[in-house]
Amino acid sequence: MNILIVGSAENYNEASNRLKDHKLHHVEDLSAIDEDLFFSIELVFDFISHETPESLSFYEQNPELIVFLNSVMSTFSEIMLYADPVKNQVYGFNGLPTFFDRPILECTVPTGGKKQSLKEVMNKLGWDFEVVEDRVAMATPRIICMIINEAFYTVQEGTASKEDIDQGMKLGTNYPFGPFEWADKIGIENVFEILNNIYEDTREERYKICPLLKKEYLQSLN
Repeated sequence: MNILIVGSAENYNEASNRLKDHKLHHVEDLSAIDEDLFFSIELVFDFISHETPESLSFYEQNPELIVFLNSVMSTFSEIMLYADPVKNQVYGFNGLPTFFDRPILECTVPTGGKKQSLKEVMNKLGWDFEVVEDRVAMATPRIICMIINEAFYTVQEGTASKEDIDQGMKLGTNYPFGPFEWADKIGIENVFEILNNIYEDTREERYKICPLLKKEYLQSLN
């Protein structure tokens, strides 16, 4: 397929590894898409759609285009609240760093969307997928970020070091990375924003951000 990746160089590199059997194009934002490219592509993975609420209106100029929006930071319900109904096939996907280049892609389907159509698209891509509930942080990012948050609480309490926790989690659960290794790969800014969004959505104490995690997040902004 002829596919456009909208996002950072890191997003494109991860997509290139996962979609190497397809023809890929890359732009960092919507303003960089010229007309010839726009009407030649069949599908777009937009990793920064949560930062550009106007993206759906933009993509609708090509109604045949299949659109995947990064739905980790927001839900379809929130996106559609500020958008008119669109003609494109639109789906959500897990575009968090390290979660795209995996055997199974987490996806969401908007209310009234057709899972069968998503299956047909994913078959063309040669990719297995799992439809998850349309909630902030989807499924896996929600679990991983909660584990990272609990690990920060453990360090803050002086119970164990970051290195000990990473090693213990990998040996005890067979996870590929420990919580702090995950945080580095995902990005502490993303972890903070995800937890903050989940807490605002649920008000559940288990998602309340650890002060140590918040401190490292603020330091990362300097």
